[in-house]
Amino acid sequence: MTIRKAVIPAAGLGTRFLPATKAVPKEMLPVVDVPAIQYVVEEAVRAGLTDVLMVSGRAKRALEDHFDRAVELEQVLEAKGDAERLAVVRAPSELADLHYVRQGDPKGLGHAVLVAAEHVGNEPFAVLLGDDLIDARDPLLEEMVKIQEREGGSVIALMEVSPEQVSLYGCAAVAGSGDVVQITGLVEKPAVEDAPSNLAVIGRYVLSPTVFEVLRRTPPGRGGEIQLTDALQELVGLEPMHGVVFRGRRYDTGDRLEYLKTVVRLASERDDLGPPLLAWLRDWLPQQ
Repeated sequence: MTIRKAVIPAAGLGTRFLPATKAVPKEMLPVVDVPAIQYVVEEAVRAGLTDVLMVSGRAKRALEDHFDRAVELEQVLEAKGDAERLAVVRAPSELADLHYVRQGDPKGLGHAVLVAAEHVGNEPFAVLLGDDLIDARDPLLEEMVKIQEREGGSVIALMEVSPEQVSLYGCAAVAGSGDVVQITGLVEKPAVEDAPSNLAVIGRYVLSPTVFEVLRRTPPGRGGEIQLTDALQELVGLEPMHGVVFRGRRYDTGDRLEYLKTVVRLASERDDLGPPLLAWLRDWLPQQ
């Protein structure tokens, strides 16, 4: 079955970035000059997923505004003959067919995915977490979609992490080796000594609609929230589940330090900003 729908959970409060996120959704924080959420939507579109549902919450209206037309601004830019900025302003509204639903009570990632059930229906779909940005040069989601369409079941993105980091993630037990493995079990944020491997679950999933049935009966787990990892653990016993071990470029915008690193890395690679930025860094760093 061709996959065409993507779900982006975006109801988090962004408390790590307070006070910046008091009135501005964390998903709208700029990565150089593009909101983080736009990178995620663009990734979905590159993988052929043009029906995008954002699961948002209170004070998230800026997300809808960003992907809507800004008629007055467009008119001003058009009158000035500023075709370059006009194209940049219009681009988000032309990316995909965007839909929005509110999560209401923040009951965890599993609950956020369950809120999407009515929109998704009985077809496989992708889930993209907004804190993880995958470099456009690394077609992770495209590969995951191909595997799901060929093998069925669900496909989870995995990444090798150091042993001391494993307790920060969901962790996968796997069979086989290489870049595509069979997932045999999942544990949410295990202690180092209890981790079944060093393969961490990162924020890209291509899921069977069976996950909705499982989520409806999944009780609250760690933190009193409905954990997606707990539902996926049950799903392992019902349907095939594959893992794609990602070895490309991933940027974490949910952590302040990693967010700053992401901005510097991406800015340094741009033709318009990279040369002067790198020149300044070379001059400034020896003084520190």
